[in-house]
Amino acid sequence: MKYVADWALNLASLRGASYTDARVVDDRSRALATKNGKVGSASDSESQGIGIRVIADGAWGFAASDDLSKSGVEGAAERAVEIALASARVKKESIRMAPEKPARAEWTTPYKIDPFTTSVEQNLELLLKVDSELRSVTGVTLAETNMNFRREEQWLVSSEGADIHQTKYTTGAGYAAYAFAGSEIQKRSYPTSFGGQWQNKGYELIGELKLVENARRIGEEAVALHKADKCPEGVFDIILESAQLGLQIHESVGHPIELDRVLGMEANFAGTSFLTLDKLRKLRYGSDLVNVVADARQEHGPGLGTFAYDDEGVPAQCTPIISNGLFTGYLSSRETAHTIGLERSGGTLRAEGWNRLPIIRMTNISILPGEKPLTLEQLISDTDDGIYMQTNRSWSIDDKRYNFQFGCEMGWEIKNGKRTRMLKNPSYSGITTEFWNSMDAICSRDEWTLWGTPNCGKGQPQQVMGTGHGASPARFRNIKVGSAYKGS
Repeated sequence: MKYVADWALNLASLRGASYTDARVVDDRSRALATKNGKVGSASDSESQGIGIRVIADGAWGFAASDDLSKSGVEGAAERAVEIALASARVKKESIRMAPEKPARAEWTTPYKIDPFTTSVEQNLELLLKVDSELRSVTGVTLAETNMNFRREEQWLVSSEGADIHQTKYTTGAGYAAYAFAGSEIQKRSYPTSFGGQWQNKGYELIGELKLVENARRIGEEAVALHKADKCPEGVFDIILESAQLGLQIHESVGHPIELDRVLGMEANFAGTSFLTLDKLRKLRYGSDLVNVVADARQEHGPGLGTFAYDDEGVPAQCTPIISNGLFTGYLSSRETAHTIGLERSGGTLRAEGWNRLPIIRMTNISILPGEKPLTLEQLISDTDDGIYMQTNRSWSIDDKRYNFQFGCEMGWEIKNGKRTRMLKNPSYSGITTEFWNSMDAICSRDEWTLWGTPNCGKGQPQQVMGTGHGASPARFRNIKVGSAYKGS
């Protein structure tokens, strides 16, 4: 594969490229799903190709090919240079790349069990067992399960001398129980919604999730929600469980800190950003307890945003995003670093696959746990009048990432420090900076989980990438509650 990539470097240089990088990717994935006791879908696929990025006459060019013959690779390199030269005719200014010492490295996701050594039959047997447990609960009308594996092996070489071989393993699984009664559908998901929990791990994650053990409880909760009282409407203190807080981070912190959105280079799917450059190190983003980092390093955990090097050869880093409430950092690349006065990229450029141009993506955007010992139950007991909300059901946020509304699957009323009634259709809304400034408590490390979001869409053509979000349950004061489902 190294030889294949070198063909691209040599040809691009001969055609006039001042910089070239080439990524050869071998990507294998398995996706399995069941629905009401039957196999819903099953696929095992592999894709292999090369993506070539060049700078010629101060402008970018990119081309890709699944033909890894010498002529196929050189043809793609030639197209990349042609595109760069065409782009140069309309450029406003030449590309400025932050310097980076070229790395020579090998890295593989730490794992115990290669998920592809397990059989499809073994995987489906487990999913159907979960499915059966869900449907054993009277009132559950639909059960859905899923399990997904991915192995992405990549060779990256550059004209600067980078030579990096990385292999990333991803495992994910989850399920949902639906209960349809009258004109209403209630849903409960595990370990969280929209595909469950995903991490950069091997098959061992499946055992850690205790899928079968929790299935009956999830089914019972879906049915019980029909008899639950409607979430009240008004202003309340709310406690968000860690998975919901992870999505809150994704939408109201992760997307607006993408520097290409801020600079107007990107607006697909999530719009632009309210975090204009003048706000850096000046905006009070949240309360003093809010500390958010963008951390791709292995020591942060097995997140979907964990790697050794990004797709332009920059090592994984930890960038402080919000420090004791102050906005302190963006997600940057070698091209954009100079716009915020950095001499080095933040290492966040990634591509979905060999046939996509790398763009700025979230790594693991995580809120750090509280320093003082605090469990969820202690946080609830310290809350006089509030609502505890679990598991995302819906989200909406404007194209500047400022005004938002989230719905959750289940809520619990808190009175005098105790959980009382189960509540159905809970929701909350707010303005990003006001919301984060209202946070007055966050649980400690024992309650912290690094959640995986496998389906973040960005770019045109679209790229779907995995990101990670670490969070502990946290409390927010005086939040508008209940407006999303007024008629329910």
